[in-house]
Amino acid sequence: MSNPAGMPVLEPAEGAKDQHMVINMGPQHPATHGVLRLVVEIDGEIVVRLYPEIGYLHTGIEKTCEAKFYQQVVPLTDRINYLDPLSNNLCYCLAVEKLLALEIPGKAQWIRVVLAELSRLNSHLIWLGTHAMDIGALTVFLYTFREREDILRLFEAVAGQRMMTSYFRIGGVSMEPPLDFFDRVQSFIGILPEKIDEYANLLTGNPIFKNRLQGVGTISAADAIALGVSGPPLRASGVDFDLRRDIPYSSYEKFQFKVPVLTEGDCWARYLVRLDEMRESIKIIQQALDGMPEGPVKADAPKIVLPDREKMKTQMEALIHHFKIVTEGFAVPAGEVYQGVESGHGPTGYYVVSDGTAKPYRVHMRYPSFATLQALETMCKGRMLADVVAVIGSIDIVLGEIDR
Repeated sequence: MSNPAGMPVLEPAEGAKDQHMVINMGPQHPATHGVLRLVVEIDGEIVVRLYPEIGYLHTGIEKTCEAKFYQQVVPLTDRINYLDPLSNNLCYCLAVEKLLALEIPGKAQWIRVVLAELSRLNSHLIWLGTHAMDIGALTVFLYTFREREDILRLFEAVAGQRMMTSYFRIGGVSMEPPLDFFDRVQSFIGILPEKIDEYANLLTGNPIFKNRLQGVGTISAADAIALGVSGPPLRASGVDFDLRRDIPYSSYEKFQFKVPVLTEGDCWARYLVRLDEMRESIKIIQQALDGMPEGPVKADAPKIVLPDREKMKTQMEALIHHFKIVTEGFAVPAGEVYQGVESGHGPTGYYVVSDGTAKPYRVHMRYPSFATLQALETMCKGRMLADVVAVIGSIDIVLGEIDR
């Protein structure tokens, strides 16, 4: 049922109208991590029912993609999950590259791995700092954003932009990284393990933090699968699945790493899984730095990939290719493809349909936050209203993913 403003409401359950209360949490509540509205029916302080109301951040990005050249869609993907933008870039580029049957140079693939894992670390650092702050541990927020700033400086060095990087391109990456870039990454991952230990020392042994998370927001593996939960929340419920290992892409099959899995399925397990994932990301980046291949960072496809700027200054053919790609785009063979990657929030998927022109006929995006949010009621029912804050933080939703 709806109220006169058209907003969905919950009526207290039959026979409970005198005991139950229906309240709004959001859409501007700080713990909703975006413009999310929760309509909550409570019995005292116990959650009886919970309804997530989305749509406040709708952007129409999927529809916008149909009016853009293929290469112009890349910046749009940054804006959907602004905490892990490079994973979005990567997923879309891999999908279009499948349609084009492009062979991506090894160095470009490994650079993508380095930056995708840095993007995962960036996402997890934001999650940890804001989640801890929701629970009342303000200090950790300051620490995690200190390390996140180092990652943003790395993004700025390689892409000229701190957040909406758009560094990955169809066919590779936009340009060679700066000469000192890999040394700077090495320095960063050299200090990060002790910083993660510092976060753990502040939180893992903290009895208040532990009591707020342990046994709270529990969901079984069966319920998690049935409700579409994925990523760290799914692995915290005992389901051992990670696209990087199980359906590898961009050379992930060449890297050795563990997939952290726990079985408790509560907020505490989700916290521990993400801490371990950060440590594994560091190992992946180290392997990529140690074995970085030599060679180009773009595919050899002059009618699809923009030429180097130096060639444009001396070769008329390169200048013509640049002009035509920018003004007319490039045709992609008719067909359809689905590509998935494991982002920091879980499996991200792009379904791209081509009608043979320079603009996609359809781009549909599968994001983990949208599916995971529907499990919120299962996790919160029977818990106290204050636990809703902990549960929302533990599933780490991004409203840009949900409302696209």
